[in-house]
Amino acid sequence: LRRSLRAAGLPPHTLSPLYMLPLLMLLTACRAAATRTLIGGRSARVLASRFAHAPVASAAAASSSAAAATAAAAPPSLVAESRVRVASLLEGGEARLGETVVVKGWVRTVRTQKSFSFVEVNDGSSLKGVQVVAEDGLDSYDVVDALSTGAAVAVRGEVVASPAKEQSIELRASLVELVGSCPADSYPLQKKRHSLEFLRSIAHLRPRTNTIGAAMRVRSALSFATHEFFRSRGFVHVHTPLLTASDCEGAGEMFRVTTLPAAGEAAQPAAAAAGCGDDVAALDRAVKSAGEAVRALKEAAVVDKEAVDGAVQELLARKAKLQAATEKQVAGKPAGDPLADDFFGRAAYLTVSGQLCAETYASALGDVYTFGPTFRAEDSNTARHLAEFWMIEPEMAFTDLAANMDNAEAYVKHVVQYALRSCADDFAMFAQFYDKGLKARLQALVETPFARVSYTEAVELLRAEIAKDPSKWEYPCVEFGTDLATEHERWLAEVAFGSAVFVYNYPKAIKAFYMRDNDDGKTVAAMDLLVPGVGELIGGSQREERLPMLLSKMEESGLDPEDYWWYVDLRRYGSVPHSGYGLGFERLVCYVTGIPNIRDVIPFPRYPGSCDF
Repeated sequence: LRRSLRAAGLPPHTLSPLYMLPLLMLLTACRAAATRTLIGGRSARVLASRFAHAPVASAAAASSSAAAATAAAAPPSLVAESRVRVASLLEGGEARLGETVVVKGWVRTVRTQKSFSFVEVNDGSSLKGVQVVAEDGLDSYDVVDALSTGAAVAVRGEVVASPAKEQSIELRASLVELVGSCPADSYPLQKKRHSLEFLRSIAHLRPRTNTIGAAMRVRSALSFATHEFFRSRGFVHVHTPLLTASDCEGAGEMFRVTTLPAAGEAAQPAAAAAGCGDDVAALDRAVKSAGEAVRALKEAAVVDKEAVDGAVQELLARKAKLQAATEKQVAGKPAGDPLADDFFGRAAYLTVSGQLCAETYASALGDVYTFGPTFRAEDSNTARHLAEFWMIEPEMAFTDLAANMDNAEAYVKHVVQYALRSCADDFAMFAQFYDKGLKARLQALVETPFARVSYTEAVELLRAEIAKDPSKWEYPCVEFGTDLATEHERWLAEVAFGSAVFVYNYPKAIKAFYMRDNDDGKTVAAMDLLVPGVGELIGGSQREERLPMLLSKMEESGLDPEDYWWYVDLRRYGSVPHSGYGLGFERLVCYVTGIPNIRDVIPFPRYPGSCDF
């Protein structure tokens, strides 16, 4: 240090221990606090300049001056500087040559050579990362030398042409800052392919992989395109509730929501205090007993005022419980009903669909759509089912089944085309590792009109094909009333029509109560969209707008119209023909990406036995 300061021109009298010791202590502390802080030639000259003019007063004064000089000399942290996203940098390509930029992200790979290192940095904005070239003469090269996969870094450098074939530009680093270290010996993601099953066990880290990162970017693009499509057509976005007392599908596979204690758990204070619940007779007896206790205390030879006050409070409390129980009984909730003490005073569930609520707003705003999470307590472990999934559900007033199918076709083509245009690199990766014909299949979907066939005709086509060799089919028995299996749906889309196909006019016995009856008395105005490679993607119908027919269908389904009184009211007050459909968003992402398991296209999958993260 003394030699460096002397070389920098520091006056001889300032090289005494009075100046040197505080400065040496300060520099040692700085080195330990931040490995990127290196005091070299220019910094030493700055320190020397400051010390040359400092008064020889005390070691404290010298230390204060040295601290100020060091603060002035140390480069500011890159964390506070605005960054350029890797996707934007790569998209600009050679047009950005010569620019000095700051990139921030996570290290994918580090390759160290004799006099320099290659560091690939990815910030999640694109499939590809940017290659950073760090030369060993860099002041912060000791940071580069210690980097490992997964570490978070900030890099400032100049955009230069790259000699590599895979990229047109790279970043020549002038400063590398370690933002967050990542121990190489315990980090579970390394530079190799991991199975999707393994990645589900580390769902908090799997977005850093190529597959999951690409799936989430495509998912985001499809989500954006969804809102773009409906807004461009004048639809209003409606946020429907997640908590409901209605079973939209009538299947009963719903998650119950309650604040009541589970079996074996201690009752909540309010429930425990209720004793025998809302039994009016028991509460009436309790009120009389409390009243007699008050009278006895007042008639005692020696009146204990404190005891009387306590007894009066108990009497008032029991009267309040009696009044509440009586009011519930008048409102139609029988005393002793175990749900009366629940949060909503009745059974409540997580919704399986926002459709019924969306219909109410379509009856006022015309065309609406909802896009949100839905839940199904179906004990299924297939690659096509989740317990929590997102649904897109438009509802359109003054719309019949044909117009409903027109809208569904236009929607699917719009979002797929947008994703293809926005995520080209991601689709190239999916084609390489999951489905080589993916891009051609999606392009054909966008360019080819969707076929349409009635359910009755579809069954006849299937029966004729199955008759050729029933052994090739898992479900060879197909007749009118059969709920088509995935193998049937895929054959219709992939073989019979070679394109996406709408199957419409299904048997009423296998469809929901809200679907409009056709005049034949056997079918309803329902439709399913079947696509190659997946099968069913969309399900929809024209809704039953005729009050007598709706009430009759609810009775046939075992539903109490009183539980749906508000939905029934829509048919009493200005009812109009209206239609809608539902699309499982995760199935759409699976179809568009070629990823085979639905658990890998949602950030945190929920399925039987799994609710981690």
